[in-house]
Amino acid sequence: MLANLLTTLRLLLIVPLVWVLAGAAGPDWLLLMIVVAAIASDYFDGKIARSRGTASARGMLFDHGSDFLFVSAGLFAAASIHALTVLLPLLIVFAFSQYVLDSYFLFRQKQLRMNFLGRWNGVFYFSPLLLIALARLFGDPVWLGELIYWLAIALCLSTVASIIDRSLAPRKLAG
Repeated sequence: MLANLLTTLRLLLIVPLVWVLAGAAGPDWLLLMIVVAAIASDYFDGKIARSRGTASARGMLFDHGSDFLFVSAGLFAAASIHALTVLLPLLIVFAFSQYVLDSYFLFRQKQLRMNFLGRWNGVFYFSPLLLIALARLFGDPVWLGELIYWLAIALCLSTVASIIDRSLAPRKLAG
C-alpha cells in the first residue's frame, strides 16, 4: 500500500514538473524539489514493497510505467525549451514500448522482463532532469549545459544499444 502511494506520488508530480520545467510558473528551487521527490519515491517504493512482501508483477508495471511517464514528460518539456534533444524522449518512448510488448507478448511472461542496460538507462533517465534543475538554481552555467547535452547524447546511444540488445534477445534464445 505505502509503496503504491509513493509510486502514485510520481504520477501526481508529472503536471507540476512539466509546468515548472517549461517555465510557465514556479521558482527554480521548486523544480529541484519535484525531481528529488520523484527520485526518492522511485528509490523507496520498490524497497518498501520487497521488505513488506508486497512486491508483485502488477506493482512492477505500475512503478516502471510511472517512471516512464515522469521522465518522458519531463524530457519532452526539456526538449521544448531546447535544454536537450527531442531524440532522447522519443527513444525512451520506443524503448519502453518495446520493453512492455516483448515482455508480455513476445516472451509471454506475466511480468516485465528487464535487461541490464535497460535497467541502468531507467535509473539514469532521471539525471538530465536533475541537472537541468541544478543548472536553473545556479544561474545556468555553461559547463552544466554542456554536461546535460553530452549526457543526453550518451543516453540516446545507450538507449539505442538497449533497443538493439532487446531486438536480438529472441535470436539469442533460439540459437
